[in-house]
Amino acid sequence: MQENPARAGVNTHAYEFPEIQDTPAPAGFKPFYISHYGRHGSRSDWGLGSYRRLEKGLAAAQQEGLLTAEGEALLQETRLVIEKTDNMNGRLTPLGLEEHKTIASRMYHRYPRVFKKGSRRIHANSSIVPRCIVSMAGFTTSLAATDPKLQITMDTGETIMNWISSDMTAEDRRASQPYLDKLWASFIPDTLFSREQLFTDVAASRALIPSAMTMMEDIYAVARMQESFEIQADLFRHLPMDAIYKFWEWSSVEIYFRQDNSVEFGDRRMRTAAALLKDFIRRADAAIQTGEMCADLRFGHDYGLLGLVGAMGLEGVGDRLTFDEACYGWLGDKLIPFASNVQWIFYRNRSGEVLVKFLYNEQENLLRGLQPYAGPYYRWSDVKALWEKAPYMQ
Repeated sequence: MQENPARAGVNTHAYEFPEIQDTPAPAGFKPFYISHYGRHGSRSDWGLGSYRRLEKGLAAAQQEGLLTAEGEALLQETRLVIEKTDNMNGRLTPLGLEEHKTIASRMYHRYPRVFKKGSRRIHANSSIVPRCIVSMAGFTTSLAATDPKLQITMDTGETIMNWISSDMTAEDRRASQPYLDKLWASFIPDTLFSREQLFTDVAASRALIPSAMTMMEDIYAVARMQESFEIQADLFRHLPMDAIYKFWEWSSVEIYFRQDNSVEFGDRRMRTAAALLKDFIRRADAAIQTGEMCADLRFGHDYGLLGLVGAMGLEGVGDRLTFDEACYGWLGDKLIPFASNVQWIFYRNRSGEVLVKFLYNEQENLLRGLQPYAGPYYRWSDVKALWEKAPYMQ
C-alpha cells in the first residue's frame, strides 16, 4: 500500500496488468480452446450517502472556518467523486471498459492459434447487471476488432443468473459476522482527530462531526473510488495509516471469508458455487468433442469468481484458510481487483490427449491436491476426476 495507496481499496482496486510469462507446453501439445470468467471492470460504488454525509460535515466546518488546507482539499475531492458518480451506482467507468478491452487483446495475442486455427466461434454470457454486460461488450468488440473473422454471439438473462453469479447464504452471512466484528475490537478511531490535519480546531470540529469512526468510513468510501474515476490525487492521504490498514484488512478478510473456500464456511459456500464450475466442465467437454467453439467467455462478479476458484482449489486465491490465516495471508487487492479473471487454456496433441493449464489474473496457477503432468499443465481427465470427488459437486 505504501508503493500504491490505491491497493487499500481491495476489491475496488483497478486491475494491475502483470508481465506475461508462459511455461512452454509439453512437446507436441498446441492450444485449441479457452474457457474464461471475468469480473466486471472498474465501476462506481454505492456510497453516495457516505459521500453526501462527508460533504455536509466538511462544508459545515468550512463555513465555521475550521478546515485546514488538507480539509479543503478533501471537501473538493469529495465533491468531485459525487460529480463523477452522477447518481449512477455500480456503473462501469471508462477505465473499466478499457481493462476488459486490454485483457481481451492480451488473450488473443498470447494464444493466436486458438482463434486462427479453430472454429473461430466464440460464445459469451453475462450477468444481467449493466456493468457486466458493458464489460462483455468491451471484451468481445476488442476481439472482433483484432480479428474480424471471429464469429461472436452473446447472451444474458435470468436463467443465466442461476449459475453465473453465486453468494453465501443469508444464514451463513449472519453466522460469519461475529468473526468480522473481532477485527475492530482494538481499533481506536480517534486517531483521525488526533493528527490535527483536517481541522484547525479539533474540539470545535467534533461538535460538527461527532463520530470519528463514521467520518473515517466515509473518507474510505470516497478514497477507494479514486482509481475508477482516474483521479490522480491520493485520497487515502486523508486517513491515518492504522485506519487504512484496518479497512484494507477488513475488506480483504470479509470477501474471502464469505465468498471463498474458508475452513469455517467453505464447505457450504462451495455448494452455491458448484453450478458455475459444472458449466465450465460441460462446455469444455463439448469443445473437446465437437470443436464447435474456440472460446467460451463469461462476465460476472467478484462473488461468483471467488466461489469458482475456491471450488476449483486454485492455489493462492482459492486457498483453504482459517479466519485468522486469512487476516495475514490473503491479499485482496492482488487477488480480487476489478476485472479479475480466470482462464482455462486447453492443449491437445496429435494423439488426442488433452491438457489444461489455469491462469488467474493472467498468471499461471496450480491446483491444490493434484500432481501436474508437467509444469502448470494437467491432464484434463485428472482434473475432472479430482473435482468429481468433491462433495459439493454431487
